[in-house]
Amino acid sequence: MGNRQCACYAATMTGEQITAFCVLGAALVLFAWGRYRYDLVAIAALIAVVLAGLVPARDAFDGFGHPAVITVAAVLVISHALRQSGAIERLAAMMLPLTTHPLLHIAVLTGVVTVASAFMNNVGALALMLPVALATASEQGRSPALLLMPLAFGSILGGMTTMIGTPPNVIIATYRADVTGTAFGFFDFGPVGAVVALAGVVFVVLIGWRLIPSERRKQNPPQQLFAIDDYLVELKVEEKSPLIDAVLGEVEALQRDDIDLVGVARYGSDRPLATPRRVLRQGDVLVLRGDPETMEPLAAELGLSPNAAPSEDLTRGDLTLAEGVVTAGSSLDGRDARYLRRRTSGAVALVALARQGRPIRQRLRSQKFRTGDVLLLQGDQESIGEEMSALGLLPLAGRSLQLGQPRRVGIALGVFALAIFAGASGLVPIALAFLAAIVAYVVLDILPVREIYREIDWPVIVLLGAMIPVGRALETTGATTLVAETIVGISAGLPPLIVLAAVLILTMFLSDIINNAATALVMAPISIGIANSLSVNPDAFLMAVAVGASCAFLTPIGHQSNTLVMGPGGYRFGDYWRMGLPLEAVIVAVSVPMIAWVWPL
Repeated sequence: MGNRQCACYAATMTGEQITAFCVLGAALVLFAWGRYRYDLVAIAALIAVVLAGLVPARDAFDGFGHPAVITVAAVLVISHALRQSGAIERLAAMMLPLTTHPLLHIAVLTGVVTVASAFMNNVGALALMLPVALATASEQGRSPALLLMPLAFGSILGGMTTMIGTPPNVIIATYRADVTGTAFGFFDFGPVGAVVALAGVVFVVLIGWRLIPSERRKQNPPQQLFAIDDYLVELKVEEKSPLIDAVLGEVEALQRDDIDLVGVARYGSDRPLATPRRVLRQGDVLVLRGDPETMEPLAAELGLSPNAAPSEDLTRGDLTLAEGVVTAGSSLDGRDARYLRRRTSGAVALVALARQGRPIRQRLRSQKFRTGDVLLLQGDQESIGEEMSALGLLPLAGRSLQLGQPRRVGIALGVFALAIFAGASGLVPIALAFLAAIVAYVVLDILPVREIYREIDWPVIVLLGAMIPVGRALETTGATTLVAETIVGISAGLPPLIVLAAVLILTMFLSDIINNAATALVMAPISIGIANSLSVNPDAFLMAVAVGASCAFLTPIGHQSNTLVMGPGGYRFGDYWRMGLPLEAVIVAVSVPMIAWVWPL
């Protein structure tokens, strides 16, 4: 019966519906493929629906003024302001003594990041707690893999509990306003989300971490990720060396594929420079990366002799070494070491690169940086922090906790609470309340003006602004109604609760392979259509989409939090589903009855 109904629906599809499905299908394939960044895919989909006449050209950019887009951008800025105030860091400092026992260590870290993620962007909460996790792992002599996957999963779980915890909740809340005239309130996600998050955290703390492969849980503490002296060699230019008076960029022996020139140090200078136009002098020290066996004949050929330990030279004077993770949206993503040099005007040098917990031993100049890579950088102590922030790098171990002044912490939390109250009580729209909070943070000198736009995840904003008109095209052409009726037809005779569970599981699947915001934009109108076809409460189905879109636990690419911990934790692609699959089963088992109870069908 189901197959005959599907064939009937296919036969009655209009040309506009076929076009809409083709655009959506192509976008989903490109999202999953990952070859092109999701914001570019979304823009291409928007252009396609406009050229096809499904969206009027005058309405093409209406999505960028949508309340959901403004709210998501504002939340990202507010999250940064809360980090600047030291609010969460004070909480992190309070929990440090509670990390002596492994189970308590996991529970405290996961619990704190889960609570923090409810009121700030979940990736921002993870970014704040990641250095704390690495520092405490080092102090207790534990593998970071034991802590970081639970930490990432906790940040995702916490985002389910409030409207601002994750972009899918903002999208679902504002979509309800488009359909019914009334948006979900700030805490409407709490009754279901909080119970699901609690169940998820209990599972992760008691059972989940044990499912991480044992070889990951036993690997070395984080400070041993880069053993610099193992593959960096210093060679001094001697009196009769042919390199004297040579221009560095013209020395063919230093352009080989099996070595990398990290820096050149000169007596009396604290900063190793390796600019191509530099003229070499006697006594200069070349810092090279490569196999020591390769260095021996090179040293003999060029009249070089061994020098002091590389780690000492790389951190002398005002120089320091710092580790950072390449985040999604970083300007380094897809670029190489040459771009890093140009982007920082030579102020920062790449010393080492680790991927999936393993240092890259090959020539670094040929490596393209990827999201989740850990970079070991050398730079000036005063400026390297700003340089890393400008590059979109997340600092790791070695960053001390910057405890904010109690007065500043109190003011920051007070402004945030006032904004939440104003939005949740309906005094002003939540987007306007958050924009007012940002202005207050700037006036109170909690948030520097120059950092406002830098903290916004622009690819996500472009994704939302472009996909909202695409979603409307699916609705106006009747494509979403067609999908909903097809699903209802296939599930004919099944209880609505089973259909609700199916929508939740389908949304989970999509969220594991494409961006969670895109998943919510696609599934929200479909869920409304299914609810209307079944003549049941659409709020229950919207909540199922909200929960499902936040459940990206099976792969490192499903959510930014998963990607960010992959390198520092030393995880492999296949490690995530071991904990993620049973966690998603727990979430389905808990969320379906909770949704049906809180939002009766």
